Parts: sequence; C-alpha cells; structure tokens
Amino acid sequence: MKKILLLLVAVVSLQCAQADEGMWIPMLIGKNYEEMLRLGLRLSKEDLYSINHSSLKDAILQFGGGCTAEMISADGLLLTNHHCGYDAIATLSTVDRNLLDNGFWAHNRSEELPAKGVTALFLQRMEDITDKVKEAVGSATGEEYTKKFEAFKKELEEKEGQKGKYVANVKDYFNGNQFFLLIYKRYTDVRLVGNPPKSLGKFGGDTDNWMWPRHTSDFSMFRVYADENNQPKGYDAANMPYHPKKFLPVSIKGEHEGDYAMIFGYPGRTNRYEVSYGVDLAISVVNPSIVACRDLRLSIMRRHMDMNKGTYLQLTSLYSRIANYWKYFIGQTEQLKRLDVVDQKRKEEDKFSQWERENGMNTDLLGQFASIYTAYKPYAKHSVYYSECFRASAVARVASALKPLYDAYEKNTDAKGKTTINKDTVDKYVNQARTAYRANMKEFDPGTEKEMLAEMTHLYHDNVSADQLPDIYAKVILHKDDPKHPKKSKDKNAYTGKSYGDYADYVFAHTFLVDSNKFNDFCKDPSFAKLKSDAAVTYAMSFVNNYTKNFQPKVDAFNSKKAELGREYLRQIMMQKKNQLLYPDANSTMRISYGQVKSYDPQDGVHDNYFTTLDGLMAKYKPGSDEFDVPKQLIDLYNEKDYGPYADRDGTLHTCFITDNDITGGNSGSPVINAYGELIGAAFDGNWEAMSGDIAFDKKYKRTIVCDIRYILFLIDKMGHANNLIKEMDIRE
Repeated sequence: MKKILLLLVAVVSLQCAQADEGMWIPMLIGKNYEEMLRLGLRLSKEDLYSINHSSLKDAILQFGGGCTAEMISADGLLLTNHHCGYDAIATLSTVDRNLLDNGFWAHNRSEELPAKGVTALFLQRMEDITDKVKEAVGSATGEEYTKKFEAFKKELEEKEGQKGKYVANVKDYFNGNQFFLLIYKRYTDVRLVGNPPKSLGKFGGDTDNWMWPRHTSDFSMFRVYADENNQPKGYDAANMPYHPKKFLPVSIKGEHEGDYAMIFGYPGRTNRYEVSYGVDLAISVVNPSIVACRDLRLSIMRRHMDMNKGTYLQLTSLYSRIANYWKYFIGQTEQLKRLDVVDQKRKEEDKFSQWERENGMNTDLLGQFASIYTAYKPYAKHSVYYSECFRASAVARVASALKPLYDAYEKNTDAKGKTTINKDTVDKYVNQARTAYRANMKEFDPGTEKEMLAEMTHLYHDNVSADQLPDIYAKVILHKDDPKHPKKSKDKNAYTGKSYGDYADYVFAHTFLVDSNKFNDFCKDPSFAKLKSDAAVTYAMSFVNNYTKNFQPKVDAFNSKKAELGREYLRQIMMQKKNQLLYPDANSTMRISYGQVKSYDPQDGVHDNYFTTLDGLMAKYKPGSDEFDVPKQLIDLYNEKDYGPYADRDGTLHTCFITDNDITGGNSGSPVINAYGELIGAAFDGNWEAMSGDIAFDKKYKRTIVCDIRYILFLIDKMGHANNLIKEMDIRE
C-alpha cells in the first residue's frame, strides 16, 4: 500500500481535468504540462518551477500576509492590487496629505515611504513530507491526532527555520492526506512607491464589486529592500533595493479572445470537497448570519465615516475588508442556490456511497457526516454571532483579551480577596493585553464604537436562541426590579438605564479601556478588583465565558470530527477517482492556474465581451459620486485621447479583461501571465455569476477579472508622470 496519495502524484490522466479548473501545486505542475501546451503555453517546465534555477515562482511573493504580488524589475519593484495596499496607503495618509484620495507617486527612491508592518514572503522550496507526518501521528485519531501532528509541526518548523533565517510552514493538502514543508524568506522593509487615487483604485465601489463589466484600476506599487547581501533586514535607511532571482517582463501587445493566460499566486482557502450538509448549512444559516451582522456593522461605520474625514481615514481600510466579504457571502448564497449545488452534491454523494458499498468499505461516511451536522446545527448560528456580532465591537475584543489575566486572578484569589498570583504570570498576560490593545485601538473611533457596542448587543440578543444567551442580559442589560419589591442597589455605579444605547453609555463611562492613559495606568498597576469593577470587562467576560464553557466544546468537537471524516472521505475519493488528476483545495500556499482570455454569456440573450475600455468608464462617470467620480486629469486625457503606446490596436484604451482562470481570495494582486511568461495584468476580482466558486467550480460562468497592464502603465506614465518607474521595467511591444 505504498500510499494511496500516490494515485494523485503518479497515476496521471488529463481526460477529466478542465483547463480552467484547479489551483495546482507548482512543484507538481509538470503533470498538467501537456494541457498547458495545448492551450498555447510556450515555456518549459523548468521556466515555471525550478529548485536549481530561477523560474517564474521566484518572481511571485505573498504580500502582507493575505495577497499576492509580483516582481516587475531587477530592483525590487512590485505590483499588487490597490485593495492589497489599501491599509498601508491609508495609514500613511493624513487629512492634510491624503495619499489615499489624491494618489501618490515616488519620482525617486528617496521619496518612497516605509510601509510599516507590510511583509514580502518569497518561496524558496517545497518538500513532500507526507511519510514523515504519517510516521509521527501513526494511527492516532481525534484529539490525539491533533496533538501529535501539532508537536511534529512545531518541532520541524523550528528546526527548518534555522533560528529566524527562514520561515518554515508545514501545510496539509487534500484534507490531511498529503503534507508539504514550505521554506520562505520574509522581507520586512517594504516601501510604498505609488498608487492611483482612490476614485480610480476603487472605481465602482461596492456597487461594482464582484461584477463584470469592470473599469477599476486596482493596483498599487511597492519596493522591497534588503541588506548589502540581499538578505532580509528591518527598515534601515542604508538598505538597498532587493534583487529578485526573477522578475516579470511586461507585454503591451494586448490580449485577445482565446489567448493563453496563467496565474501564479497565494489563494486563501477553498472548500471544493465540502459535503452537501455543509453547503446546506452555509446557505440556510451561516452565510445569512454573516451578512446580517456585517450589514449592520457597515451601516454604523459608514454613518460615522461620512461625518468626519479623520474618522474616514481611520476606518476606511477596515470598512473595505468587511464590505468585500459582506457582498461575497450574499453572492455566494445566491449562486449556490441558483446552481442547485446541494442537489448536485447529493447526487455525487449517492454515487460515492454506492462505490463505498461495492468496494466493501462499510464506513457509511455520508451517514456519519449527516449525524454530526444534525448535532451541530442548533449551535451554528450562535458560533457566527459570537465572532461576527459580539466581536464586531473593538471594546469587546480588547476586553476579551483580558480573559487570561482575569482567569489567572480568579484562580489565585481566595474568598477574602488575597491574591497569590506571581508577577511573571501577571506581566505575561498584561503584555498580551497591550498587544491586543495596540492592534484594535488603531481603528478605534469612540462615537462609532459606542454605537457599535449598543447595536451589536441588541442584534445578538434578538438572533441568538434565548437559552444560549450570556447572563449579562438577564442580570444587567435587561434587568428590571419587581415593582412590588423594588431593589435599591447599594452600588452607586450600578447600571440603571433602559435601552441598549443607555447601556453602551454606561459601559464607556465605567471602563478604563476607552482611554489609553487609563489603560496604561492599569497595566502599570493591575489588580483583580479593577478588572471585576470594569463594566466592559464584565460585559466581555459574560459573553466569553458563556461561549467558551457551554458552546465552544461543541463547536470544537464538531470541527474535529468533521476534519477526521473529511480526511477519510477524500482518501476514498482519491481511490474512487484514481484515473483522474485531482487538485487540492487552496490553503494559502503558492498555486498555478491556467486557462484563456474568454468572454461569456451571463444570462440568456446577454453576451459580455472579454474587455472593457476607458470609454465605458467615462459612461459610468458621475461627478461627485463616492463610487463613480474620476479626477479631472483623467477626463482631460480621455478627451485628448492621449493614450500613448498603451492604446489597443482598435484605438481604445483597454481598462480590464477577463479570463477563465480559477482563483479565489488571496489571489488578489496575482500576475496574469501570457504564453511567453510576460505580465499582461493584475488579477483583482471574480464575477457575480460564479461566486459559488470556493465551494463549487462552475466552468460555464467562472471568470477572473484583471486590470489590464496597459491601463496600469498609462496611469503611471500619463497621470503619475512617474517615467522613472516606466524606465525601470522591461516593457515589450
């Protein structure tokens, strides 16, 4: 039984693989090579991925931990999406020097701005370690499996990290049927080089998000810096531009229907092997709950952002992140229903169960899945509301971070209030709280957060089952004295309000968390008495204790059993489909997808072309609109038709195009590469009709939306007047 997983990597048949479906492991891409050639690829296998020589994978990096970027010069210049650089740009902006709204271009290296906290992660190599993992975990299951795996993972990552020289990650593929060790170098001196104004970088706003046709110039540029030996080093004015092993040449020839298109990147997570019960739960409970929480959260933020420009700059990045997946979950639910994915899954599962019986498996995996989902469903909504509603409030998140300190005090304090906790323990948990405080208070606006606390507390109460609510509601928020036997509290600080707004006012007036000076004073002289008397801490502890004691164990048990069943389910699927080439779900590691530039018909009688133009952008132009306004400079260039060498052969300036490549979140900023290894655009979105794609790929509708590199260069050159950047790139006509 030399590994069933070898059915994946050794037995190859491309008959059932679709050219545009799948996010493939670069190290194994040779298995797909013939199909890539058929579609038009003109590169060798070694050009794509090589351990011993520079290859395309060396030009690709994970940007900021959640996006993709590509090297486009020998001097560390990189291209990614505007929304990937959004937080860094907003952080560097002020009301007086608003880089986000006005755009920014560095016309020499000295003008480039350090983007604190932004990282660039470069893959060095991958190694299949499946045998080592299987040896380490043996026949363990459940909690024992997790414990053994995590111990092995920690030991290997520490060893391979070589005391910080590298970043080592052990990642599982195919639901834990295959494992790779990935070795990276992390660069932390990353500097902002340029970005278009927000009106162009987010043109279309929430209205156009996840939609085609699209006209958004979703790009930004940064530069990676290194020490004199080209090695990672923290920000230092003496650092030099990083010299990558490989950078992408840029093609301005233009793309056409049917042209080969390839995408490298770091897609986040997909769940293509999800069972029907999971899809049904997503449609009926999980997704609608996420949307409801985010809808309210966004409306509160938007109201306060519209009132104050400083608040807008402070919250705009957070707002953008929340809004993106608010609309995503709306679209995913709609498309899962439209494509009848639950029924399709059930038909496939019936075939699997029949195969299972015919081959004497006798495990009834689908029956076991049904059982655990039935047991979990009563708690699924609460789980979402705990993370999306309760934790929407920054006060709740910061107060929750004090739980380890609170628990330590509680455990080591006797009935008389005498505490025996040691100073090292206190210092450890106080430092954790400081870290959480810094992370959350960056985006803390008092007015926004007070309303957020009130409205989210109200929403939680109205949507979580009454028998699952924390006791803070009955004891404090909704507590009412018996009119026949009124109770007069001896505590002058007790809550006596009548509404959720009153309660939020009360919390803010009786906590040290909303004042950084008071918080710092607490950290210098912490005590259990101060924690217990703090209204925000009392509020948070009620929610956290209720959830972690009564419901977290149920959620954890479900997830553990689901993972165990999912591992076995996919192991058997790989046996069932042994003559097919399967791809693993995305898991935030580098992948390749390949396909073609391709138009599509989103509905009966409607044909969407594969490209958009500046003419279409100007047709959407609405002066003064938050979503569809554009700078006067662009209008002037449009009226003059001053497109330079970036115009298409048809005389228009193409803004975006679409391909049938398979991508997901995390692919934002990924390079779209032609048959010759040249950059033709930056991927930035998917289309509405295929938003089921993370769970169920749809060959007919799935499209990747790409910002045309010619539009990017046009804006750099004609609007940014950053000819220094144009000269730095290898541009091919």
